[in-house]
Amino acid sequence: MRLLRTDPTRPDPYVIKSAAEVLNRGGIVAAPTETVYGLFAHAYREDGCIKVFKAKGRPMDNPLIVHVDSLEMAEEVAEIPRDIAEVLRRVWPGPITVVAKSRGVISRCVTAGLDTVAVRAPAHPVALAIIRELGAPIAGPSANKAGRPSPTTALHVVEDLDGEVDLIIDGGPTFFGVESTIINVTRRPPALLRPGPFTVEELERFFGAVEIPPVARGVAEAEVALAPGMKYRHYAPETALVVVHFDLGEAVRALKSRGLKVAVLCAVGKCAEADYVIDMGSDLYEVARNLYKSLRDLDRLGVDVGLAPALEERGIGLAIMNRLRKATGHREVFNTGQLLSVV
Repeated sequence: MRLLRTDPTRPDPYVIKSAAEVLNRGGIVAAPTETVYGLFAHAYREDGCIKVFKAKGRPMDNPLIVHVDSLEMAEEVAEIPRDIAEVLRRVWPGPITVVAKSRGVISRCVTAGLDTVAVRAPAHPVALAIIRELGAPIAGPSANKAGRPSPTTALHVVEDLDGEVDLIIDGGPTFFGVESTIINVTRRPPALLRPGPFTVEELERFFGAVEIPPVARGVAEAEVALAPGMKYRHYAPETALVVVHFDLGEAVRALKSRGLKVAVLCAVGKCAEADYVIDMGSDLYEVARNLYKSLRDLDRLGVDVGLAPALEERGIGLAIMNRLRKATGHREVFNTGQLLSVV
């Protein structure tokens, strides 16, 4: 495994060329996007795709996202409706993924055998430079072990995948800290599959009405995963974690009365004294950027349980709550009795 560093805003040509060479020969590369670090293979190479699933320990029925540098490249792999294409010209590159009918040219490993494909143009100079140097799309999920908190720094990638990736590109911390928004444009109105930095309010400005099914809120699991984040436990620390909808101080006292060591993940002023306190930030975008780092930090504390406050599900708050529900295994409590029954 090699680790190469580069300025994220002005990528080193040697680093980019090295990444393209690895991908061209069927290898895998971890690199930053504006959301999280991705684990990438050449989108047309079955061997590279299989290596991604093997390194990550990812179920083979959980599709990858195809990353492109333009709408034109996206249309080579997906049948994008004309009205949706016009919107994508305005919002790409950016943290929004569309699920569309596949043209059948992408590896079935990438699409998990489905007749749809998830595709986006990342708004990060490193990822875009790799795609342009390669002259082809790249496909991948987040660069962590399946089920673990997603990586927002190269160090997180090394923690999970050291020795299992051909090349890791260190381009510094990512900007948003949570994965892209995913919408299904094969149906009308489009359906939100995974909330992310591109909020529902923004989606509605560009796409009109958008359906928000329970799976998008993280309160249900999909039978078939059309895109990442719809099925299986994701983003989870090893430490037991609970989302609390009532007073955090009361929750801490109840757990301490049982002799448990407790950490609180504080967010937007919702906090309480505990054995350890992890400050995720004072606004929701700061909380999103720090979310996965905070979940990884929780595991280093050696506590029995972590508590996270429930947040307003507006703007990027919907994405944060989706991730927290997944990370806790749906341990979400509204009173002390519920808390003591799940811990």
